[in-house]
Amino acid sequence: MMEFVTLNNGVKMPQIGYGVYQMPPVETERAVNDALSAGYRLIDTAAAYMNEEGVGAAIKKSGIAREELFVTTKLWVQDHGYENTLKAIETSMKKLGLDYLDLYLIHKPYGDYYGAWRAMERFYKEGRIKAIGVTSFWNERLADLFNCNEVKPAVNQIETNVWHQQWAAGDFMKKHGITHEAWAPFAEGNNDVFHNEVLQSIADKHGRTVGQVMLRWLIERGVVVIPKSAHKERMEENIKVFDFALDADDMEKIRTLDTQKSTIYDEMDPEMALAIGRHAIHD
Repeated sequence: MMEFVTLNNGVKMPQIGYGVYQMPPVETERAVNDALSAGYRLIDTAAAYMNEEGVGAAIKKSGIAREELFVTTKLWVQDHGYENTLKAIETSMKKLGLDYLDLYLIHKPYGDYYGAWRAMERFYKEGRIKAIGVTSFWNERLADLFNCNEVKPAVNQIETNVWHQQWAAGDFMKKHGITHEAWAPFAEGNNDVFHNEVLQSIADKHGRTVGQVMLRWLIERGVVVIPKSAHKERMEENIKVFDFALDADDMEKIRTLDTQKSTIYDEMDPEMALAIGRHAIHD
């Protein structure tokens, strides 16, 4: 049984979806087909993942009614700016084979993302994008964006996992009616997270897996999650997180794992900002 969150414009978004980050294009269609078969209806991709066409092919072959699906894709830094963004949105829709998007996100907070946002507002007002938002915006950039523009972001997708729990960011988003979505909910397996003793003890207590505990912990915080797996059995496992609950003691034990920093990369590192800003995904 799927549960939903309601975005600040009234759009309903599944609380768990399937992410295709680092999914090779040749594998994407098969993986998304498996995910749809397992019950996922939210699919999260991005122009920078170079696999939108595979996602689109799987959607087309699935036979699932368009209105039952929630498709997210993202704008890369190279295409920021008003005119560039208008073109990028059309390109993503064409690759996905869709005439509207459920959620469109600015992928990183660099370059002319103000011009990008205004182009996204145009598509949103035209009804060709149902909700618009951002990815990896820290609180002050998120605040500045919605303070100086007409449409408030519906979603901010940020790295959130047991090592980097993002309580301050989550509180700020909740205060301002912006949905918190987690990328890397499993921390990409870093610090041997799937064998962590604290998480394993909680999993054993509930007769669940460590992965299910990590996802349930986020869901109970009201966070949308988009776990990725290439294996159908793991996809099926990950979506079975709505029939158990963690108690206050479980939640507190998990909170003690917070290092308040990423195990993946430091988004505040200026060298990282330079590298991201220079990365091109097309000519």
